[in-house]
Amino acid sequence: MSKYMSDALKYELAQEMGVADRIQGSDYGNLTSRECGNFVKLAIQRAERSML
Repeated sequence: MSKYMSDALKYELAQEMGVADRIQGSDYGNLTSRECGNFVKLAIQRAERSML
């Protein structure tokens, strides 16, 4: 995923979701599957808004 999104953007999305405190560097392994799915959903929504 880092190939398409900057680390800063990923951290910003994690903050928006309220899970930034569980991210260690670029390791998102402490997130649940549901949180990862919601993370991707939020990233897609953000990309779609930027295209309009």
